[in-house]
Amino acid sequence: MSIARASIDRALITWILMLGCLLGGIWGFATIGRLEDPAFTIKNAIIITQYPGATAEQVAREVSEPIESEIQKMGEIDFITSSNKPGVSRISVNIESTYDGSELPAIWTKLRNRVEDAQRSLPPEAGTPIVNDNFGDVYGVFYAVTAPGFSDAEVHEISDYLRRELLAVDGVADVAVAGLPEEAVYVDARTSIITNLGIAPDAIAAALSTTDTRTEAGSVTLSGQDVRIQAPEGSDTVEEIANLTIGVGGDVIDLLDLAEVSRSRVTEPSQIIRFQGEDAFTLGVAGKADLNIVDVGKRVDVRLSEILRDIPAGVELHPIYQQHVVVDEASNAFLLNLAMSVAIVVIVLALFMGWRAAVVVGATLLLTVVGTVFLMSVFSIEMERISLGALIIAMGMLVDNAIVVAEGMQGDMSQGKTARDAAEDVASKTQIPLLGATVIGIMAFAGIGLSPDATGEFLFSLFAVIGISLLLSWVLAITATPLLAHYFFKVGTGEAGDQYGGPLFKAYRGILSLALKLRYLVILALIGITVVCYIGFGQVKQQFFPDSNTPLFYVHYKLPQGASIHRASEDMAVVEDWLKERDDVVATSTFIGGGATRFMLTYAPEESLATYGHLIIRTESLEQIPELRADLEEFGRNTLSAGEFRTERLAFGPGGGAPIAARFSGPDPVVLRRLAEEAEQVLIGASDQLQDLRTDWREREFVILPRFADERAKAAGVTREDVAQSLQLGSEGISVGLYREGDRLIPIILRTETATAEGIAHLADLPVYSAAAQSYIPVTQVTDGFGWEAQNTLLMRRDRVETITVQAGVPAGVNASAVFGEIRDVVEAIDLPEGYKLEWGGEYENSTKAQASLGKQLPLSLIIMVLISVLLFGTIRQPVIIWLLVPMSVNGVALGLLGTGLPFSFTALLGLLSLSGMLIKNGIVLVEEIDLVRAEGVGFRQAILDASTSRLRPVVLAAATTILGMIPLLSDAFFASMAVTIMGGLGFASILTLIAAPVFYYSFFPKERRADAKATA
Repeated sequence: MSIARASIDRALITWILMLGCLLGGIWGFATIGRLEDPAFTIKNAIIITQYPGATAEQVAREVSEPIESEIQKMGEIDFITSSNKPGVSRISVNIESTYDGSELPAIWTKLRNRVEDAQRSLPPEAGTPIVNDNFGDVYGVFYAVTAPGFSDAEVHEISDYLRRELLAVDGVADVAVAGLPEEAVYVDARTSIITNLGIAPDAIAAALSTTDTRTEAGSVTLSGQDVRIQAPEGSDTVEEIANLTIGVGGDVIDLLDLAEVSRSRVTEPSQIIRFQGEDAFTLGVAGKADLNIVDVGKRVDVRLSEILRDIPAGVELHPIYQQHVVVDEASNAFLLNLAMSVAIVVIVLALFMGWRAAVVVGATLLLTVVGTVFLMSVFSIEMERISLGALIIAMGMLVDNAIVVAEGMQGDMSQGKTARDAAEDVASKTQIPLLGATVIGIMAFAGIGLSPDATGEFLFSLFAVIGISLLLSWVLAITATPLLAHYFFKVGTGEAGDQYGGPLFKAYRGILSLALKLRYLVILALIGITVVCYIGFGQVKQQFFPDSNTPLFYVHYKLPQGASIHRASEDMAVVEDWLKERDDVVATSTFIGGGATRFMLTYAPEESLATYGHLIIRTESLEQIPELRADLEEFGRNTLSAGEFRTERLAFGPGGGAPIAARFSGPDPVVLRRLAEEAEQVLIGASDQLQDLRTDWREREFVILPRFADERAKAAGVTREDVAQSLQLGSEGISVGLYREGDRLIPIILRTETATAEGIAHLADLPVYSAAAQSYIPVTQVTDGFGWEAQNTLLMRRDRVETITVQAGVPAGVNASAVFGEIRDVVEAIDLPEGYKLEWGGEYENSTKAQASLGKQLPLSLIIMVLISVLLFGTIRQPVIIWLLVPMSVNGVALGLLGTGLPFSFTALLGLLSLSGMLIKNGIVLVEEIDLVRAEGVGFRQAILDASTSRLRPVVLAAATTILGMIPLLSDAFFASMAVTIMGGLGFASILTLIAAPVFYYSFFPKERRADAKATA
């Protein structure tokens, strides 16, 4: 008994299957995890090592090099980069993309062990390397908190309270706070007094270092019980610190007599954050990985609404990004698009096949979709952008199976067959071809979904959901569709005449008959059209991942190296004031000194840099961004000409960075800078579509060099360290202790009262303490003045080699790959000295890596697809006929994208793969039908005409329903190019299926063609 017949005879089992899909789908919608983007692991760790007093070159040579060389021994490493600044090494370790998230904990443990081994080779002055492997954590509920009128201490208390309360919310994994005001207790020593009294800086520092230390005081035994002794309480107020005494030469001196003690914000904070121009700090909430972010976000919102009643008036929380809201809106939009797509399918089928067929196919389609959601929930596949897109991509292929079965049964039943006989007849002819075509459609996406890199991880749910939905659609097409057809279709008398005798069928039959007669002309025309369309496809704009449909964009601003964070803050304030005057700006969040907390998976925070300013700008709608962005760039570049001002759209998917980047590597920084300058010059001449030319090393920075007089210093008993200490006291100050306030540790900084003076003139008047003489002597006595030197203060390395990267952007709307094609040859023509090399980064590297990874998987997928098609027919010619159609599927894609001006993005590639799957499926069913009709003894040419005519309605209806079902996606930035690809491609592919496939079939069987001609002569 066939499956289709059994589905009617044993209807209870079929109803259980259908109800299981329906009720399971309802349960799935309620329980399935929801995310904005698919979870992909950021295989990156950061290692920070302090090396106070060292230059950038010394940091690179003495700290980064030993650590990097040890890490490089790990086989899991893809590449290592490092950023070396005076006193700080920042190493970024990137793991091979073939390792998944479950393997990373063991890799990070191995990395820590390597770093510990390397630490023994570091200079004694270097700090302990800190390994941060949580660099990729995402804090999707992201707020700015403003508290005008509150003291810095109160702001810290508010942040502690908010963080503590939010951490207690069910489902919250972590809460990150950034941008809190940084304070210090400053002890400004009066130079004249400490010089006259001969008080060593170390004596003051020693007294301050023990103001509030935690010290063990022992215990005593009392009546057989140990009683712990509490150490004396330390100085826990600024006033108590000011009242400290210092012993000098047997005398006791009050600290207040020789220094002024005050508490204030640090002079050079690490980061400044503002919201709408007002001082703020940010609060980022990360949900646990296996939970529904929508539910977690709603619980956070509820708790925040309760908290706001308890915190002081004036404290406000402003949402910068709310992932749960975005995800909820996307899910609702998907349900709306899904409902519209199903409605379109039902309406189209009702118009062309009648309302009964519309109900049967529409119900099967709905069961397939809800059943897929049920299985997604069972297999822990979250509902996110890619998995939702997969359902929409699969929609065109989901309806195919049901239409083929329903159309076949409807025709047979109209001729007088019972539902059971019709189901058995149709299923026996189509179920195996449909299964083979379904598997081929799934395998078309295997290369992407099974790719081991970040792109494959990002798009795995696409492959999984398409696989689940298509297999389920086949199961339901041969079970649910026959049963529903049994209930809804009427059995005819068989006197209705030829079911394919209508005017549309006759017209198609006539066109096809003429095409068979003029087959060579048709084949030449198809080849010619294909060649022209491939040429046209070369003119289509290329894009890796499309811009996001979230109405956000960024500003990046960098002042010359060495500029103060306060200067960057003042420049950002100018931009904030300009944005306040714009009606299309909803909110502006400002970050100076570094990027924001990672609030979405595809956002990559910039490295901390005092000269860096960053804006996150929200508009009311996506349509407002291009004009605002253009106006802002013009204003920023003209007004803030001292720095580098550029904007950036928020993009989907992994990647990021400058669109165009050329890396020069070699041993000598001087040569590397010369090569970078030469590259910038040739880039300017090669294309007028480049902007924001820059290098990641930034500018050299002037450094003051004291000329140490060895002989005089030795005579005075002064060392280089003594001079350095004196200069530090007279400038930034020295951290000598900690002041405790609750759980806060506020540094105590000792400096001279001249430390805040502008310029360098006061440095020459600084006294240096001589331990040998136990007195101060002028710094001019142990130096020969001060000199200047331009130094590299930001050195980048890649895989242990100094590497400078020349970066450039392109104007909004300009295709980066086209510009890259213009400039590639001239840059590669630069004469590189021996030992130096050029590598391309940017969008070219990202797309090349993704395509290379895809290329490794595609051959296997292709072999399986071809093998299945060969096994289905047991011959070679029929599969060749079908596969000849595939290259021609690009024709409609090129026409569609050129007509709309949309780029061929990664999502468009997915649409092209989906299109190929649909084309192959239609081709298989058509060619199989021709073979079956021929097997019934019908003449060769007549069999082609009859079989093709019988396939006209299923092919046209499947194409029409799919094309119309894509209409809701045209307004979605992420899916628009994919929708156009499927719509344009499928329209042309239908012609290929109905004309080209029969013509190829007729041409590939010359012996049968001649025999048929003789028989009909």
